[in-house]
Amino acid sequence: MTLDTQIFYLLNNLAGQSPLFDGVVVFLATYLSYVLIVLFLALVFFWHYPQWEKWELFLVVGVSSLIARFGVTELIRFFYHRPRPFLTLPVHQLLTESSWSFPSGHATFFFALATAVYFYNKKWGIGFFIATIFITVSRVIAGIHYPSDIIGGAFIGILVAYATYYFTVRAIASPSAPRSGSIA
Repeated sequence: MTLDTQIFYLLNNLAGQSPLFDGVVVFLATYLSYVLIVLFLALVFFWHYPQWEKWELFLVVGVSSLIARFGVTELIRFFYHRPRPFLTLPVHQLLTESSWSFPSGHATFFFALATAVYFYNKKWGIGFFIATIFITVSRVIAGIHYPSDIIGGAFIGILVAYATYYFTVRAIASPSAPRSGSIA
């Protein structure tokens, strides 16, 4: 049994022990993502920084999240077909999905979002990273992802967000007006 499968079972065996815990896992794996998007939009709307910075944050988050999830993830899934754990292993299945497992689309999208937010506001970024970890680990507990799906998705999301931020800042910054860097 691979380490990936061992860690999967370690987490997935937490499911099915308590209806309350299973409900929390389903909420985190399914609905916390919507809460996170609403929090992001509230952050952008109520942020007391200049309007151009709000648009830049919105652009970097939007572009990086969409490229990571609907570009890179779907390209990998087009060539590599990894079945979901519940299709190949005996699992405690709390949710079902129909697409391929690797990489996790939720991990790519929300790690890109958290990384981009972190570049503009470290405190909010850390909060988004914590919420993203709850979302993605819950998807392993629920039986719809292997841990390596999450790690691969996190790597892709972080890398795409970094590249998007880097190229956006370079494109927007003028040589005569140096940027102050991240806002904390």
